[in-house]
Amino acid sequence: MAQIKVYGERGHLRRVRSPLSDAIHAAAMDELGLPEEKRFHRFIGLDSDDFIYPPDRSPAYTIIEVSLFEGRSSDAKRAFLTSLMQRITADVGLASSDLEITLFETPRSHWGIRGEIADQLALNYEVER
Repeated sequence: MAQIKVYGERGHLRRVRSPLSDAIHAAAMDELGLPEEKRFHRFIGLDSDDFIYPPDRSPAYTIIEVSLFEGRSSDAKRAFLTSLMQRITADVGLASSDLEITLFETPRSHWGIRGEIADQLALNYEVER
């Protein structure tokens, strides 16, 4: 399971939402083993007055936060981050200096999904990779 939040300037996110979502999900499927139908992305567009960033970033500055079930190896997480960065710069045209990604892991027992605690759910994909 992965829940993904993407923050950026509202106009920028509106322009890149579709290719960015596609790049994120392709990396999640390839590197985390998520199924095609498990796309959970939220785009949080901010007014430029509400999105403050350092002067060495452009108005395309984008922050991605990924909440994951705990259990993936460091190698799997590194492969996911690498794939995300490569796909987003290549497929979306975002400069690497304008992209920041953070992974947050929590135990499955800390997730409530479809009325169940996630550690009691049967998944159709493998989390421990």
